[in-house]
Amino acid sequence: MTSKLDSLRQHTLIVADTGDIDAIRTLQPVDATTNPSLLLKAAQQPDYAHLLDRALQQASGSYQQIADACDHFAVAVGSEIVNLVPGRVSTEVDARLSFDRQATVDKARKLIELYEQAGVTRDRVLIKIAATWEGIQAAAELEREGIQCNLTLLFSFAQAQACADAGVFLISPFVGRIYDWYKQREGRDFQGMEDPGVQSVARIFRYYKQHLYATVVMGASFRNIGQIESLCGCDRLTISPALLQQLADEPGPLEPSAVLVSACEDEREVLDEAGFRWAHNEDAMATEKLAEGIRAFAVDQRKLERLLEERAGSAV
Repeated sequence: MTSKLDSLRQHTLIVADTGDIDAIRTLQPVDATTNPSLLLKAAQQPDYAHLLDRALQQASGSYQQIADACDHFAVAVGSEIVNLVPGRVSTEVDARLSFDRQATVDKARKLIELYEQAGVTRDRVLIKIAATWEGIQAAAELEREGIQCNLTLLFSFAQAQACADAGVFLISPFVGRIYDWYKQREGRDFQGMEDPGVQSVARIFRYYKQHLYATVVMGASFRNIGQIESLCGCDRLTISPALLQQLADEPGPLEPSAVLVSACEDEREVLDEAGFRWAHNEDAMATEKLAEGIRAFAVDQRKLERLLEERAGSAV
């Protein structure tokens, strides 16, 4: 009998949300995404030690050796992943640059340059950027240069509107973290179509399709396979290895979700900076989760830097 994973693949492009090369090799997704937390996890595994050492060697002698080594490590992991997937790998800009448009642009250009030096063409890479106003404007500039972007930490409808108008290639609205916020706030669980995270992604998907935006919607941050099943038919879904395996182990057909094809009730609206900031500010969940997500990724980025510092010190 067909597994839920095989059935899902008939309607949605599957992306692995991991930096675990063995998991990617086993599950065979089309694309893969990484972030500072996933890179930190990978860096702590013995199988990645040679990539850490190579990154330190490549960055040796630079003014900002550890920061450069982090970039080289991210690209090294991404380059390994590209060899295992037919599509793209997403590599994230340092979260501490989330409110600096020019620094984000500069970092993205550097990552692409490192990929190209490693023999990976830019059409195999998406640059992940937090969907702040500054990040979205940076992405708009990068897209014009042919550097395609994945806007992440996306929680509000305003973020989705601004990303579409900026012409970004792809957005990653976070299902699970929205679910977490409402579950804690209301003290109850949510199932299927009533899940606030599912509803958020479905609203964005309908808005994009109704108003003919080309930006790809990739649901992310899932807590259970029920959320994934409720978004069957979305452009893409990025899923952790554990949930991918669960889908592979369960039989049963999946059909495109009705919540994705219902009528869009939102008129097209182009937001300027003031309009964006106000609309996003009005969404308490989105305001809190965006700030929290940026802080958490920054913490893991600093942990990765410390790990590289310790490794560099022990090699002396």
